[in-house]
This record gives sequence, C-alpha cells and structure tokens, in this order.
Amino acid sequence: MSDRSGENWTWRRLVHGTAALYPLILVALVWEVTAQLGLIRSIFLPRLSTVIELIPSLTVNGELIGPLLISLYRAGAGLLLALIVGVSLGFLMARNRAVRFLLEPLVSFGFSSPKIAFLPIFILWFGIDHISKILLVALTSVFPFIVSAYDGARNVTVNQLWAARAMGTSDLALFRRVVLPASLPSLMSGLRVAIPYALMTAFTAEMIAGGGGLGGSLVLAQRYFETPTVYADILIMLGAGYLLDIAFMWTRRRVLRWHEG
Repeated sequence: MSDRSGENWTWRRLVHGTAALYPLILVALVWEVTAQLGLIRSIFLPRLSTVIELIPSLTVNGELIGPLLISLYRAGAGLLLALIVGVSLGFLMARNRAVRFLLEPLVSFGFSSPKIAFLPIFILWFGIDHISKILLVALTSVFPFIVSAYDGARNVTVNQLWAARAMGTSDLALFRRVVLPASLPSLMSGLRVAIPYALMTAFTAEMIAGGGGLGGSLVLAQRYFETPTVYADILIMLGAGYLLDIAFMWTRRRVLRWHEG
C-alpha cells in the first residue's frame, strides 16, 4: 500500500512539474522552429539552440558571471536597504497615528509612480556606478515592504497584545515575540513582490545608464549587433529571476511551516 502511495505521489509531482513547464517548452519550440524555418531573419531572432550553445563560452570568457554578480549585488544591496527602511516605517505607521497620517499619502502616491523616471536625478546626484543604482532599487522596492509590514502589524489582535502586556512583556519583547512573528507571513509576501522589482530596476538602470552589470552588457552587445549574446543575456536575466523565486518559495515554506501547515 505504501509503495502504491509513493508511486502516486511521484506521478502527481511529475504531472505538476510538466504542467508548470509546459508554457516554457511551448515558447522554446515555437522560437526554435520559427528561426529554423527562416520566418524571421537571424539578426532579429537567432535559433534558441545557438543562444544556448553560446552561454558556456560567455561564462568561460567572464562575459556573463561577472556582470551578473554586479547586477545581483546592486539588486541585493538595494533590497536590503529597502527592507530595513520599509519594515521600520510600516511598523511605525501601524503603531503611531501621526506617522500614519503623514506617510500614508506619500506611500499611496509613491507605490504607483514610475520610480525608474528618477534615474536621471540619481545619476546627477550619485553618478553612474553602484550607489545610484542601489538607491534606485531601494526606492522601487521599499513600498511593498512598507505596505506588508503595516498590514502585518495591523493584523495583530488586541487580545494578543493585552495578553502579552498582562504577563509583563516589555515593548521590545512584545515586538520580537508577538508583533514580528504575527507579521511574518505578510512580510514574506512583500518580499516576494519586492525581489522582482529589485531585479527589474537593477537591469533596467544598467541598460539606460551603463556602469557595467548584465543590463549594460546586453546593451553593448545590441550596439554591435551581437544578437545571440543579447538573447543569452535575456535568458540569464529570466533564469536568475526564476531561480530566485524558487529559492524564496522553498525558504518561505520552511520559515512559515507553522503558519501554512
């Protein structure tokens, strides 16, 4: 009986995995067939097989890993800064009515605004190297953290707070043992939204402003009509985002096992 259950579980996982990858497989097939038949000129759409064959040589030559690490550093540093600032402001808004009154209009306005439009100002102030891109990533990513921290803290019930206070819990312990654990599911949701924001902002800023990184390498390849390299860089960008999301969901399931189980 257990062997049959194990086989059924394996079969379900296989079907689920195939269904999840089906759109990617379909796009890859259409891409390869279209390029093989010459329906689109190779300078505009090289064969997928050619692009994939190019990736190992770009990796060996250092034209892929180095720029990717630069982009990930900028995205990660900006994301960390956004997390620190956004979570702090979100909890303050939930706790203090005056802070909420002052910041709520700014958060509502800033969340929907096109933050990438501030790139020329950031370049003017901080140059084209790391600092301008890290700060722009932080600006783009801070709003999901503010909203998720605020919503998470507001979900803590009054009874929980009263019970902790009745047991003589200090403000710091109340935050660490009650508010933060109760807000963690909301914070993890905000982090999942912020990660692609950070990657997109870092790549886009590098494409526009230069200063290295994978986005800068992509634009440089485009200027020299190295179309396979352009598509290889795009695939690496997509793959990096996809793998980070898988890693995040794996971490979330383990961190929030008490919540989702």
